[in-house]
Amino acid sequence: MCGIVGAVRNSQATEFLIDGLRRLEYRGYDSAGVVLINSEGALERARAVGKVAELEQALAQFPLTGTTGIAHTRWATHGGVTEPNAHPHICNNTLALVCNGIVENHHALREAQHKAGLTFSSETDTEVVVHQIYLHMQQGKNLAEAVRITMSELEGSYSLAVVHSGEPDRLVAARQGPPLLLGRGINENFIASDITALLSATRNYQVLENGDIVDIQGANCVIRDASGEAVDRPIRTSTQTGAGAELGEYRHFMQKEIHEQPRAIADTLEGRLLGDHVLEESFGARAGEIFDATQRVQIIACGTSYHAGLVAQHWLEYVGIPCQIEVASEYRYRRHAHQEGILVVTISQSGETADTLAALEEAKRQGIVGSLVICNVPESSLVRESDLALMTHCGPEIGVASTKTFVSAMTGLLLMALVLSRRHGFDEGFESHVVKQIRTLPAAVEAVLEMEDEIAEIAKIFGDKADALFLGRGVHFPIAMEGALKLKEISYIHAEAYPAGELKHGPLALVDESMPVVAVAPNDSLIEKLKSNLEEVRARGGKLYLFADPLAGFVESDDVRILPVAPVDSAIAPIIYSVPLQLLAYHVALIKGTDVDKPRNLAKSVTVE
Repeated sequence: MCGIVGAVRNSQATEFLIDGLRRLEYRGYDSAGVVLINSEGALERARAVGKVAELEQALAQFPLTGTTGIAHTRWATHGGVTEPNAHPHICNNTLALVCNGIVENHHALREAQHKAGLTFSSETDTEVVVHQIYLHMQQGKNLAEAVRITMSELEGSYSLAVVHSGEPDRLVAARQGPPLLLGRGINENFIASDITALLSATRNYQVLENGDIVDIQGANCVIRDASGEAVDRPIRTSTQTGAGAELGEYRHFMQKEIHEQPRAIADTLEGRLLGDHVLEESFGARAGEIFDATQRVQIIACGTSYHAGLVAQHWLEYVGIPCQIEVASEYRYRRHAHQEGILVVTISQSGETADTLAALEEAKRQGIVGSLVICNVPESSLVRESDLALMTHCGPEIGVASTKTFVSAMTGLLLMALVLSRRHGFDEGFESHVVKQIRTLPAAVEAVLEMEDEIAEIAKIFGDKADALFLGRGVHFPIAMEGALKLKEISYIHAEAYPAGELKHGPLALVDESMPVVAVAPNDSLIEKLKSNLEEVRARGGKLYLFADPLAGFVESDDVRILPVAPVDSAIAPIIYSVPLQLLAYHVALIKGTDVDKPRNLAKSVTVE
């Protein structure tokens, strides 16, 4: 969600800036722009609505030059998707700024700036920031001082970067919320929202903390903290590569990432199993101490990660551990009864989800025994802020709709449940049995992927549908929720999920011959209950599409289509049954002709509230 790239180089910066924007496309955006300081000390700007490719076309017609510049991808919050609202914003033809986040008091600032005689060319909250910096520079402050004073006047969560035409080798950037990194090159420096945007120039970077301002002047840079003191943030070296950013034989990244799931699960398990047991030290140096003190678990997550948490809640409570799951965006806004022995578990692909970070901070204030994050990005904020971390090691996930990170997160959560089960009366035999099943996961997912052609045929039925209903029972209700989310995310078909037992409490009113009903039907202890629920659908003329264990005893008919999923142990069934629902959503989206990897209005990494 929005992306910032900046550079003070000893060579032309345009190519690096545009490459950085391309690498940030996965975050989600609706417009893009770039500004450079040219050799004559003037600002040159280009902006475009749509993809970075549109911006590149504009630059092909009117090239920009300069060694210092900033660039941005915007995800609209204040103001529509228009070129005037795209960043960078300019004040007085001398000052240019890009910003990621939300300025909550922008109305009051705008009113004061109007009175000061400033005019506005956009509807955004960001434009007031560049004007505010300009006003302080008019009072004699230098660029870094003006940024610091302006930050003290802003309310909200944001990161920004600003350049001034009169100082062609200077860039000032600041963080007060969304992540921002300082990339360290040889006699040149960079800033970016994400390490991926830096990789074409450097792997060495420093993480700015909240309140930090970095003042880059040529080859030199100084970081000052919120108090104004110079600080030396540790220099890290990224291990990320560009691998995973190429489509290869696949049509879309989502399809590629679905097919990478056997490997992704294997990578999540790598180094975490010894024989038939889970190595608890693979969660971190303090794992034993924190797990010993854990009496209950509180899971905090958003979207697909929330669904993974709902599955984990079933696993944890099965082994006797009380578990509460919270929607991250709601967590801070209600009173929580204090409980002893809480382990907070956050789940986030990017590790930068703003609501989840804020919820973790609030949980720490209330008192917890420790925090654990399930995450795919080792350099992320949630990893740094958590006591323990289980890295999924999936590699880059480019498609906005999460797939391989979902199954890998569930795999990691199952490992956590097993480690905690030892402390709640479950013997080694139980853990040994489940670990043996976990080891079969890559092959079992591979078998499901072989269903793709059959699922693609079923998808044709959904092409002209306006709605769909997904059903599941027990631990498979969250999988139905994830299936519905995937369908609505990328095909734009309205889809809802319900526990199958809730049909008669409302959803049954929607069922008719035009409503496809998808059910997750493993051969578990609830299968007979599920069968009864599905008969209610048939009785109302509904059409059933069942992802079912062949041993469950379903029979195909005119109104029942069965897609057989090979029998698997109940411990790993939720992970397996999520995969065919991903394939269904993908192939329906192909038929609908949507932008599969970048669905409208959505962002991969939600770094603002």
